[in-house]
Amino acid sequence: MKNNRIYLSPPHMGEKERALLLDAFDSNWIAPLGPHVDGFENEMAEYLCVKSTAALSSGSSALHLALKITGIKEGDRVLCPSLTFTASANVILYEKAQPIFVDSDPNTWVLDLAACEKAMQKYNTKALISVDLYGQSCNYNAITDLCGKYNVLLIEDAAEALGADYKGKKCGSFGEMGILSFNGNKIITTSGGGMLVSNNEEYVKKARFLATQARESELHYEHKELGYNYRMSNLLAAVGRGQLEVIDDRVSKRRSIFNRYEKALSHIDGFTFMQEAGYGKSNRWLTTLTVDEKSTGISRTHIIDTLEKENIESRPIWKPMHLQPLYKGADYIIQDNNDVSAKLFNEGLCLPSGSSLLDEEQDKIIDIILSLVK
Repeated sequence: MKNNRIYLSPPHMGEKERALLLDAFDSNWIAPLGPHVDGFENEMAEYLCVKSTAALSSGSSALHLALKITGIKEGDRVLCPSLTFTASANVILYEKAQPIFVDSDPNTWVLDLAACEKAMQKYNTKALISVDLYGQSCNYNAITDLCGKYNVLLIEDAAEALGADYKGKKCGSFGEMGILSFNGNKIITTSGGGMLVSNNEEYVKKARFLATQARESELHYEHKELGYNYRMSNLLAAVGRGQLEVIDDRVSKRRSIFNRYEKALSHIDGFTFMQEAGYGKSNRWLTTLTVDEKSTGISRTHIIDTLEKENIESRPIWKPMHLQPLYKGADYIIQDNNDVSAKLFNEGLCLPSGSSLLDEEQDKIIDIILSLVK
């Protein structure tokens, strides 16, 4: 009989989410908007210490609206780290703008500041999408200074970083706007969903307007500009409210999972876990490490295949955008002729990290990996 599958980052639901979902169902607020949407937006704003939020259908829709609201248009150049999920870059193409990819810092894995400035010097850049990778924040004091120096708009992609912070300030609250994702594999989930976050209430007001098909305030349906069907439903917002109540517990659990992996495996020559930057606290959304095959004698792929035979999901880290066929020909800025993003991708491994992961399940994963290097 096959073992129950251990997933990389499955949803972790509780009774509060069930109760709030039933409340939304019983109230017949099923369509987009409703009291739970309002409540979720207000509670997230309070958690992040920002003025306003807009609950949307996905993190991608939030990022798309952020670009539209800041006036990104055809031909504009937008900087984006190469090492990220494709949605961070795809939204640039939605607006027919030009993505310029930037390499990663070898220690923190997030945006490399020297490469970023090199790109700003080379191009007249309209905006920068910073990505808080695997729950690790970027260095926002330095990035904010860079953006100010070169007159570049900053948009924070915190899709993977809810609950993380930079110098005590929550991820998602930096730049002109921040975005969050509540996809099923994120640290909290609404099944599918996202949020646009800002201290500029006019930005959020505009996001809500565009997300409801840009309908004007007339009795009939009046439309003067192109809008989108991007609003979150009341049902999903109810789930989000329950999830948000336990965000600190979820972060604590994932950090504990990371620490157990690191304690058990970091002694292996060639295993290097993603470092936590000294300026912040990661939510450790996923436990990530690099595997140097020359030192360990085993490949990252062999570990993935062996775990899969035991019905355990693991995977490589994100494939950088400059290596994706979709972005062939896009410029990619590196520092010192050292392609850090490509090296991280070639060696990077994500291990099961869900907050519902049991100790005995994690022990099994650790034992399998240890058996490969003995």
